[in-house]
Amino acid sequence: MSEIPAVSREWHLVRRPQGWPVAEDFALREAPVNAEPAVGRILVRNLHMSVDPYMRGRMNDAKSYVPPFQLDQPMQGGAVGEIVASAAEGFAVGDHVLHPLGWREYAELDAAHATKVDASLAPLSAYLGVLGMPGLTAYAGLFEVASFKEGDSVFVSGAAGAVGSLVGQFAKIKGASRVIGSAGSDEKVTLLTEKYGFDTAFNYKNAPVGEQLPKAAPDGIDVYFDNVGGDHLEAAITALNPFGRATLCGAIAHYNDTEAAPGPRNLMNVIGKRLRLQGVLVSDHAALQPQFVQDVAGWLRSGQLVADETVVEGVENATEAFLGMLRGENTGKMIVSFTG
Repeated sequence: MSEIPAVSREWHLVRRPQGWPVAEDFALREAPVNAEPAVGRILVRNLHMSVDPYMRGRMNDAKSYVPPFQLDQPMQGGAVGEIVASAAEGFAVGDHVLHPLGWREYAELDAAHATKVDASLAPLSAYLGVLGMPGLTAYAGLFEVASFKEGDSVFVSGAAGAVGSLVGQFAKIKGASRVIGSAGSDEKVTLLTEKYGFDTAFNYKNAPVGEQLPKAAPDGIDVYFDNVGGDHLEAAITALNPFGRATLCGAIAHYNDTEAAPGPRNLMNVIGKRLRLQGVLVSDHAALQPQFVQDVAGWLRSGQLVADETVVEGVENATEAFLGMLRGENTGKMIVSFTG
């Protein structure tokens, strides 16, 4: 085990972004490392951290379901690492843990906020993706929020991302009649159909979604999993069959808007078709965790499920990884690794 350094690096938000974040909104700073944590606390050397779309909302000074990042303070997010000092019962040096203090090389925290993970069951980075928050979001959003049932036709936007790529595969595994995905490049469209098993997919940059979706789903759709919002949501409302269900997970098309985005122009269809549109927050579905892990771990072992990652090396590249994720440069889960 490497010696504990006196200082480590951490990312601070130094300016609230106006529209798209830029490099000047962030600063990589040094901070002292507490090598002797107080009783009940642990010191973790982070090995992998997550960058996720929801983090963009936390950069705004606005009330939401999660508090905003504070200026000139280290940002937060999911991370997995190795305990290098412990004063907490049940947590030993060398244990690997999942915790919420990413965006830094070393994290000192109350052990109550850490969860031990087993590196022998899956790569540690998987606990930030397929076996972590994105995976549970996909699982809960499809099966509990959208009430998916065998034979449903499912449309997923942002389908090559961390959540969307899993939603489509979960639906196929559980007997969907048809799974349609949208993505932002022809390469990702090929990936969806040839690797992830989607029945068909389209590049939303090639033509309006409202033109491409009816061709991809001539018999309509029963479930829509929304990661994008905007024109995708409007097109899906039109395509949904009577009593269709939509899980509203994200609206990445609008995260960097500087003015309020217009709502779908066809909301009257929700009434006539008796549609159900419901948001999903993963924190509401913790009770699903045991079944989720059992199912998804089994699908991974059997080869039914593919979980891709895009890995960026080095804490110094974390903000660029975050911006790249917002631009759609990742396939599957975007991970920043500090293992070099």
